[in-house]
Amino acid sequence: SISMCPDAFGFYGLLFAMFSIVCLGSSVWGHHMFTVGLDVKTAVFFSSVTMIIGVPTGIKVFTWLYMLLNSRVNKS
Repeated sequence: SISMCPDAFGFYGLLFAMFSIVCLGSSVWGHHMFTVGLDVKTAVFFSSVTMIIGVPTGIKVFTWLYMLLNSRVNKS
C-alpha cells in the first residue's frame, strides 16, 4: 500500500503540481515561436514561464519518488 502524508510531497502537493502544470503549460507555447520575431518583453515572458514550470514538475517527480520510497512491493 502507498501511504501519503499531508506535507508538500503528499496528495495535495501532487494535486497542486498537476494543476499548476496544466495552467502554466497552456502559456508556454510562445517559446516555440522564436523565429517569427517576437518582441523582447513577450520572449522574456514565455521564457520565464517555461523555466517556472520546472518547479511543479519537480514537486510531481519527487512526490512519485516519495511514494515509491514509502511503499511495499507485493510479489504475488
